[in-house]
Amino acid sequence: MRFKPVIGFITVSLLLYSPLSAQQEESIHWLSFEELEDSLSANPKKVFIDFYTNWCTYCRKMDRVVFTKPKVIELVNKEYYSVRFNAETDSVIAFGGHVFVNDQVGKSRTPIHQIAQLLATSDGEFIPPAMIILDEEFRVTARYFEYLDSKKLLEALD
Repeated sequence: MRFKPVIGFITVSLLLYSPLSAQQEESIHWLSFEELEDSLSANPKKVFIDFYTNWCTYCRKMDRVVFTKPKVIELVNKEYYSVRFNAETDSVIAFGGHVFVNDQVGKSRTPIHQIAQLLATSDGEFIPPAMIILDEEFRVTARYFEYLDSKKLLEALD
């Protein structure tokens, strides 16, 4: 009988400090464009798209420094569907009843995919990092063509 309060204390302590009870997520839930289309048709929501390239220093810095911040992860996962897309990929993307390809592969030193050209150009030029924010009806509400630290990104997303 003397051990029941101790066992109760241990049980409550384990439940309170268990990783299962922690609500903080560890990373942004990045979707593909195909997954985004399915998600939007099931449940409309704002969209955040990060266009990057492998050679972009600021893109890698955002991935390492900004997209790992708990507040950024929480806001993006709660309020947005998010897509992270390599603008130089040669993947074929079916989205919105259209097929998008990278028709510049082999023709350009920096071949930019059609979907990046459509959504993430400034004066006809793709400059990474490029981040696009869209409303629930997939209308562009903001475009950013620069490194955004976590404070600036949170302001843009809020």
